[in-house]
Amino acid sequence: MKFRAVDKVPLIRTLAVRALSRFVNDSENSDILDLFLEVLPLEQNSEVRKTIVLSLPPSNATSQVIIDCTMDVSESVRKAAYCVIAKKFPLQSLSIKHRTAILQRGLADRSLAVLKECLKLMTDQWLVKCCNGDPVQLLKYLDVETYESVGESVMESLLKADLVKLHKVESIQQYILRTSANEGSEGDSADCSVSIRLMEPEVSLYWRMVCKHLQMEAQGKGSDAAATMGTEAAIYAAEASDNNDLLDRILPETVSDYIDLVKAHIDAGVNYHFASRQLLLLGEMLDFSDATIRKIASSFVQDLLHMPLEHEVDDEGNKVAIGDGINLGGDRDWAIAVARLARKVHSAAGEFEEVILGVVQELARPCRERTADFINWMHCLAVTGLLLENAKSFHWAVEPTELLQSLLLPGAKHVHLDVQRVSVRCLGLFGLLENKPSEELIKQLRISYVKGPSPISTVACKALFDIGMWHGPQEVDRALGLNLSSQLEVDAMPSDPVNFSETDGASNIKLVDLLYAGFTTNNRARALENDENESVQAVLGEGFAKILLLSEKYPSIPASSHPLLLSKLISLYFSNESKDLQRLKQCLSVFFEHYASLSENHKKCLSKAFIPVMRSMWPGIDDNPGGSSYMVSNMRKRAIQGSRFMLQMMQTPLYAKGTEAEDDNGCNGSPEIIDGPSQPSVECGEEGLAIRIATEVLRFPAKKTPAERSYVAALCRILASLHFCLSEQVPVKIMRRLLSRVCESVLSEKDILKELKLMAERIEGLDRNPDQDLSEDEVKYIFGKLELEFNLDVDGSTAVPQTPAPCSARPNRSRRRVRREEVSSDEENSPPCVKSVVPSNGGTIGPRSQRASKTAAMTKITRSKAVRIEEEGFHEDDDEDSEITAEDSDESDKLTQ
Repeated sequence: MKFRAVDKVPLIRTLAVRALSRFVNDSENSDILDLFLEVLPLEQNSEVRKTIVLSLPPSNATSQVIIDCTMDVSESVRKAAYCVIAKKFPLQSLSIKHRTAILQRGLADRSLAVLKECLKLMTDQWLVKCCNGDPVQLLKYLDVETYESVGESVMESLLKADLVKLHKVESIQQYILRTSANEGSEGDSADCSVSIRLMEPEVSLYWRMVCKHLQMEAQGKGSDAAATMGTEAAIYAAEASDNNDLLDRILPETVSDYIDLVKAHIDAGVNYHFASRQLLLLGEMLDFSDATIRKIASSFVQDLLHMPLEHEVDDEGNKVAIGDGINLGGDRDWAIAVARLARKVHSAAGEFEEVILGVVQELARPCRERTADFINWMHCLAVTGLLLENAKSFHWAVEPTELLQSLLLPGAKHVHLDVQRVSVRCLGLFGLLENKPSEELIKQLRISYVKGPSPISTVACKALFDIGMWHGPQEVDRALGLNLSSQLEVDAMPSDPVNFSETDGASNIKLVDLLYAGFTTNNRARALENDENESVQAVLGEGFAKILLLSEKYPSIPASSHPLLLSKLISLYFSNESKDLQRLKQCLSVFFEHYASLSENHKKCLSKAFIPVMRSMWPGIDDNPGGSSYMVSNMRKRAIQGSRFMLQMMQTPLYAKGTEAEDDNGCNGSPEIIDGPSQPSVECGEEGLAIRIATEVLRFPAKKTPAERSYVAALCRILASLHFCLSEQVPVKIMRRLLSRVCESVLSEKDILKELKLMAERIEGLDRNPDQDLSEDEVKYIFGKLELEFNLDVDGSTAVPQTPAPCSARPNRSRRRVRREEVSSDEENSPPCVKSVVPSNGGTIGPRSQRASKTAAMTKITRSKAVRIEEEGFHEDDDEDSEITAEDSDESDKLTQ
């Protein structure tokens, strides 16, 4: 059964796994479990993988493997993984990381069957059996402070499934305790003191999600009631009223009680920071229409905005800010919660901006007077960033230029790097609100991008991209008085337009050129300490991906630079330096998925970028460093992966695709011929890519370096996989002549030559008029469209050269010559063996079979001395064959003896 578990027939493998599963739990048969764990990641058939997953026993060795199967490409395997987890792994046996990963993947799965299986696991097993039906208890198993999004998804699923039962005594009001000033007397609320019972993180998240659900249900039912009439409208209105009543019962009775509740959690310290933020978000559900209530809430918002940043003092007495150093409170989620509450309280037009601007002016006073330390600077700039990020316009009481000159620009030149970083971020937000970007702002951002350390340069790079895409690159350049043509425009594929190290950021360099130059800098791929996904290279990759996707909106960026930008993105995606930048990887993955499908211009750009990408990624080409053999091997693998990836993109159909109709081209139904009304033009299709690759191969001399030889071999393999359309007769004729020369350049590569010959046969079959000559004008037209400079002999031969005879590098042994002298005269006069004669036909010669008999060995030893095999034609790829020949020769000698 163990042998049949790796059978070539999937059904046999499935049955073998089922049979072995009967013994997998026995401690004496641990080798069966090892076999399952070994073949599972290599198994190609989904039914076999599913059977293996269902057969795995629960253990520490199998838990991670089964959980990994929740990301399997097959729906049935993912469903089986959730079924196994539900039956074999209790909730307590899994780590928090595993629990959250299981729920995060399952609740977001696009398959309804997998989603149902995950919900069944969460409700029937974890909620009911392990948590006694208590959602709060389930949230405690998930560490919602760390995995808040998972907790939100769990609560949304439970509320949608109506599995959260609210009892009459349960509400947020039970955490607000009132005690009378005179015990036993019944006085009004003014005579009562309020004490707060603090919430645990899971409880605060639970109540926020419950209140949010009730509010959305009430709004939805109210909209349904307004859209219908009669009894149906009355039913919807009653349901909306019930949800509103329940929401009012859960929320604090008054705004004052709500503020006391939030303040108590804030004063409780960092351990209740999560609960404080959850309660802040509840403020959006309260009513602040009353002037008195709004005044109380406004005072609370002021307190939140004036709350200083938390900091510590190190052993040397220096202050160290706690948090990200950019957002209010050191936490972006906290800043968002404060902004949403402030927007709810001050909902009148312009009131929100006016209130926060007043706080900024107050906090900026010591900064202008140079009496503030860096903590005060960061706090002031954090509030400023909150204002700029949420403001809709510059209709303020204070002139925006004053804010720029007195706070933002001085902050960008501050001696403390954290102050510079948050100030540069504010400059980027400020530039988005301007009608036209100001000169001083753009200059400062460029200087921070070029001269600043990695954290500041990253933020400045983001700001320049945002402003450039909002106002347009040309408008940003115009702010500096730059009307020069872009250096990227000079050549379709320039190498290094701008030397990043030689510019000061404020010189006459256009924005796109300056940003692109960031790719060539050293040590700029290092991620920031507080965010592993942030680096200059990551920002550049995301920014230029957006520009290429929206290239029609930026006509000032020349189309000739698009292949250059695309090649950089592909090289960056497959670069070893970006392997840890998961956000960049995800962004570029989505970009590549859609880019080639948008238009023919994008496919044309991709075709032009193919060769530059291969050149930039292949070690040893264009003076790229080689390194160790292991490093070179990995670099070649990444280059081949990149080329295959680009080829898949080239073959992606366009979104706007017309109706295909079968015509005399005969394109439909043939896997080798692709044609139709929606077929892209030659410079956008596989025909143009094939011609580009062929001309690239022919640029190398006959005598190549090892790196050039491997590079050409990789290109030829890609070339052999491309297909031509029957309607493109001129490219077909051009390719026939190019293939003849390409085959001549790789005569020593037997396998590659075989593939090229098959391609040549396909291309020859597509030539409708093989006797018709190819004119120079037709060749110039095609090469002109492809922007290639290549001298093609239109009268050249289209015949593919014959495959050379297999060669051996093993020299003749003297021992063999001695033994020939000892053989009889009959053997000397015997004719040489037919196998030693070099075949003269042009077919592909297969690998030589091993000699397994004494007769074959004697024949090889006694063959004629006149038959010689030259060593010059031997290629390094034949080393494996030569080793087999040498071993066979030794065996032959032993047999002879």
